[in-house]
Amino acid sequence: MENNIAELRKERKITQEELAAAVSVTRQTIISIESGRYTASLPLAFKIAEFFEKSIEDIFVPGKTDNETTKNREDIK
Repeated sequence: MENNIAELRKERKITQEELAAAVSVTRQTIISIESGRYTASLPLAFKIAEFFEKSIEDIFVPGKTDNETTKNREDIK
């Protein structure tokens, strides 16, 4: 699932490690979510949204995976 966690982290100047600690997961989990290899569970999505003071919809783009985005970009070329 597409998300803008990396952008939100950069705006707040926090590391993946700091975000992971704030939402009680590993840095590897944050890396996997940001890259689209892993979709956050609903409870984790709520924690991330609460941390950034955003709605889940502001962070996650439902129904679209990074792989689909990459494929669509390749189709356009």
